[in-house]
Amino acid sequence: MNDTATTRRIRTDKRRASALAVVLAVQALAAVFFIADVGQDLLWGGLNPHSVLEAIVALALIIGTAFGAMQMRQLLNRIRQAETAMSVASGALFELIEARFQEWGLTPSEAEVALFTLKGLDIGDIAKARGAAQGTVRAQMTKVYAKAQVSGRGQLTSLFIEDLMVASAGNVRARDTTS
Repeated sequence: MNDTATTRRIRTDKRRASALAVVLAVQALAAVFFIADVGQDLLWGGLNPHSVLEAIVALALIIGTAFGAMQMRQLLNRIRQAETAMSVASGALFELIEARFQEWGLTPSEAEVALFTLKGLDIGDIAKARGAAQGTVRAQMTKVYAKAQVSGRGQLTSLFIEDLMVASAGNVRARDTTS
């Protein structure tokens, strides 16, 4: 599993959201208890220092719960935005790869070998996955490199990284000008 900084942050934020939900539930239950207790104290004994203190505690719990709920909403929005960004980036990369492969005129076999290469598989693993000889895979990779006008795996990968960086920088600039 590819564990990026963003996926780790999303997992951490989800754990924080779960912990915050538990704290909010406990606070809400405590607030309900104190409100009920204050109400009962007022019915039985009228206003006294004890009921005033419980009312203040209940009010503080209600304010704390409201503040926690706002924090929870912000955290859930941040998680949703990060997941959306990851989904968009994943889709954008796939579209970019498909477009480049078509632009280069790769055959379906060459495109499959190139995709396995981008995923980090070595020639032996690609050959095994495709049920082909290693020599066939090497020949297809040579054709891919020639069509892409690169000299190897690193340059092939960097083409896509550069394209994503340019697209990302363009999106950042577009957002900056609309803000």
